[in-house]
Amino acid sequence: MTTGKEGPGDTGGKPARGSGGPSPFTEEEIAAVTGPGDEDELEDSDVATIEADEAPDLQSSFEKLLVKSRNLSPERIRTVVESVLFVADKPLDLNQLYEATGIDREKIQEALNQISGIHRDGISGIVLYEVAGAWQFRTDPHSAEYVRRYLRVKPQRLTRAAVETLAIIAYRQPVTRPEVEDIRGVDCGAVIKALLDRKLIKILGKKEEVGRPMLYGTTREFLEFFALKDLSALPTLREFHELTQEHQEIVEKERPAAPPASGTVEALADPEFQKRMEKSVAASEAALEELEEAMNAADKTQQAATSLLNPTPPPTEGGSGSEPG
Repeated sequence: MTTGKEGPGDTGGKPARGSGGPSPFTEEEIAAVTGPGDEDELEDSDVATIEADEAPDLQSSFEKLLVKSRNLSPERIRTVVESVLFVADKPLDLNQLYEATGIDREKIQEALNQISGIHRDGISGIVLYEVAGAWQFRTDPHSAEYVRRYLRVKPQRLTRAAVETLAIIAYRQPVTRPEVEDIRGVDCGAVIKALLDRKLIKILGKKEEVGRPMLYGTTREFLEFFALKDLSALPTLREFHELTQEHQEIVEKERPAAPPASGTVEALADPEFQKRMEKSVAASEAALEELEEAMNAADKTQQAATSLLNPTPPPTEGGSGSEPG
């Protein structure tokens, strides 16, 4: 029996919304709103796309960068150049740094000089090198062993034949293979191919002579591999001689010290020393004379002993050796 009054929680026979019970809507009501379901509905539907911002106008953005770079302090310019060099995966020249920062080339060069003073060999773990006419951050050579251990890589090394061939090409370029082989005295075909594969040398062209042999020269990778600014940074022949002299001095220092010769000149100039030397020479000559006399006496004794042991038979009368008749 109903009383005709509904309490605040009464919904007319339907569970209250949000009470945690069954849904207040029937399946028919839900189907009428959503439509029939399909398992492949998500696969057939188009993927929603998020519109990205339009590509910026590089020309206008660079012009804005130029305006902004004019107001940078020298310290800020140094940090900007340092940051760009840090993230670069290859050496950057002045033009590339200018295109990346919009800073005047003169100011970039001043910043590079400052960075070179801060990040230099033996002082910093990261050293700024000028290689192949560009600039690049590299690890300190003194820390190479630790860096290789962390990266688990082997050091890049060249064989003796590769170093000799590469040195000839570097100093005599453009040079042909027969010219290289004439200097080394052995076949260099395999070594030259290996250097080409490692991009340390390249083909510059062909020589205008019989057979038109190929001309070889070094590459930019060669300069980067040996951390050279350009080919003029290669050691000269005079520097090789000086290096050899330096090595000789090092060897001389490593040898055991000779007995001190101090006072030799003074001793030779001393009159008493001269008299002692004369007496020594006279004694030596007297000893030689005694030795000669003893040798002569020994010879005479040997001759006497020989004559006694082997006497000479007397000659027979008549000279024929026959008995008289």
